[in-house]
Amino acid sequence: MADLVYRRVMRDLKQRIHQNEFPNKRLPDERSLSESYGVSRSSVKRALSVLATQGIIFKKRGAGTFINPLYMKNQSIFQYEGSNLGITDSMKAAGSTPGIRLLKFDVVPASKEIQQDLFLAEGDFVYEIKRLRLFNDQPFMIETGYIPIKIAPNLSQKTVSDSIFNYLEAQGKVVTKSFMSIQAQPSTAEDQELLNLKPVEPVGIMEGIFFLDDGTPFEVSNMRLHYKYLNYNTFVSLDGE
Repeated sequence: MADLVYRRVMRDLKQRIHQNEFPNKRLPDERSLSESYGVSRSSVKRALSVLATQGIIFKKRGAGTFINPLYMKNQSIFQYEGSNLGITDSMKAAGSTPGIRLLKFDVVPASKEIQQDLFLAEGDFVYEIKRLRLFNDQPFMIETGYIPIKIAPNLSQKTVSDSIFNYLEAQGKVVTKSFMSIQAQPSTAEDQELLNLKPVEPVGIMEGIFFLDDGTPFEVSNMRLHYKYLNYNTFVSLDGE
């Protein structure tokens, strides 16, 4: 229950940040936030800690907690988060509408590679889900994922045409971690057709394994993005000698 409390605070603060409710770029102190949300200071502290890890805010000693101006300037269309890593809830442009076109939804035997990635046994089956992600009806990503049936035995076409991660969270299973690799490659004929790319234009590729909060590998996914939506940000710590 405590996990759900801090996530609720974190999501609301993030939404308020995107709606520019803090024009001076400074957040209220922990006590004020605790009182306004009606939650413990430890929940507020945890929510702020995650937002700081994501690069959305930073703390200045003796001055307070501030919104990172570079984050606001360089927001990509979607971002993976420390709470719910799904894309559907992470669209960032105000007034914009995410969409999904289901291209494939099958049950298949797990290949040797998928068995290794998801710690499955020989003979285990997985869902093979291929979706075209849209942003205001414009395609920006082809997503192919493999999910063990034993983790989500009741997935349906309706569920996978919406947010799978939100569905899991409603079942008490939360996706909280991922291992991702990011690269660019020449676009294929399918990329060009589905993402409206020219033959000379590249495609961004994100490949990852997503984990439930108990450490169980949940999904292995391949995401092929229109290059203009591939935007990666990180923090680098510089330790003085």
